[in-house]
Amino acid sequence: MIILLDVMGGDNAPDANIKGAINAIDQIKADIVLIGKEQVIKTRIRELYGKSIEEISPRLKIQNATDTIEMEDIPTVAIKRKKDSSMVVGFKMLKEGKGDVFISAGNSGALLTGATLLVGRIKGIDRPALAGILPAYKSRLVLIDSGANTNCKPINLLQFAQMSTVYIRNTFGVERPKIGLLNIGTEETKGNELTKESYILLKEKSEELGINFIGNVEGRDAFSGEIDAIVTDGFTGNIFLKAVEGIGKFVKRSLTDSLMKNILSKIASVPTLPAIKRFSKSMDYKSYGGALFLGVKKPVVKAHGSSDEKLFEFTIKQAEQFVNNKTVDNLISEFEKVKKD
Repeated sequence: MIILLDVMGGDNAPDANIKGAINAIDQIKADIVLIGKEQVIKTRIRELYGKSIEEISPRLKIQNATDTIEMEDIPTVAIKRKKDSSMVVGFKMLKEGKGDVFISAGNSGALLTGATLLVGRIKGIDRPALAGILPAYKSRLVLIDSGANTNCKPINLLQFAQMSTVYIRNTFGVERPKIGLLNIGTEETKGNELTKESYILLKEKSEELGINFIGNVEGRDAFSGEIDAIVTDGFTGNIFLKAVEGIGKFVKRSLTDSLMKNILSKIASVPTLPAIKRFSKSMDYKSYGGALFLGVKKPVVKAHGSSDEKLFEFTIKQAEQFVNNKTVDNLISEFEKVKKD
């Protein structure tokens, strides 16, 4: 297996990308190809580790790409004009079979555009979507769409529910994952036109499509551990995602400040440190990796734009799992079956 990593994408590129890859390489079986400006990558590896890439691991390789798609670039224009950017080179390698999965923390719009135009949509899927993973009580929660499509139609949310069902079944072994519709209330009459129409469509088609639709879900109930996935449009989903990440950081920081307030609180915290560490780990979104673009013909993973080396490490390990679980192959089979039916 070959994992393709865009080294030039993200707020902390290229150092965080490089460090994450090097941290992950001995924990996975796959090779990793670092895509970006070759001389920059070689120089930073030498400065960070005092070794060449060959000395660190024979399973680490470099693919030169002379350009970079910036966060402020217009997605469609950038994909068409920056043909030797690390992102476009990565997509081309993925399409040509020179890699099994592509990871980037770069421009989300460009990543969606490139995945759709260069790799291609699975037949029958109207719009690919980002499936992000968040912690939940004694479980995890899939959020789809977490930022790819700011404007959606009910058919899109129905397909998001289909895709998340297949994804969770194959990745986490849940035979009938519980799928909810993110809304401002649990009653079917609540919400805007999109959510009300989507509710009706999901209710009508769920049994036929093998979706275990449990109805509307309010944000406060999303992390109960009783729900496997919530579907929503990418605008709402991205706000929800970033709000949750912000709350997690706030809780961890506030807890640390309280425990370190004075000598008495420090002493009192000693017996509870193992429990606090477990709690902190469960709240850390970084340990859940990136978001898979569901709906394209080959695995594409969107890492957080602010990814540090730890998050890149987890995302690389997660990407290997995506390929091994054959999530994309199963999605293709599922939608071919739906089309025939």
